[in-house]
This record gives sequence, C-alpha cells and structure tokens, in this order.
Amino acid sequence: MSSNRDVDNALAYPEPPASPLWHRHGAKARPLTDAQRQSNRELLVLAQHRPRTRSPRTTETLTEAS
Repeated sequence: MSSNRDVDNALAYPEPPASPLWHRHGAKARPLTDAQRQSNRELLVLAQHRPRTRSPRTTETLTEAS
C-alpha cells in the first residue's frame, strides 16, 4: 500500500536534458598505442608507491605563518 506521501518528489519529474556542452563535437580522440599504455601504467605504479615531494616553503609563506 503506497500513498502519494511516500513518493519522493525529486523522482516524480523527468531528468532534465543533458547540456550541449557535455557533448564533444569534432574528431574522436585517437586510441593510445601499446607503448603509450605501457608507459602510463609504469608512471601510475611509480606515482602510487613513491611519496609525494613537498615543495619548499618560500620566505613569503614563512613570514605570513608567523
């Protein structure tokens, strides 16, 4: 037994149409070569396992912090 009060009002209306800005016009992107895919995999593994390097603080940020 469901009443009108049980219906979520957000679901009662159709979804608005997608923005035309979301659609890409023109040529499709070229697929990656096997060499590019392999290189991306290696870089991803390195990035996941290596700690991020911290950029040194400039004298401006040091004076602002104090």
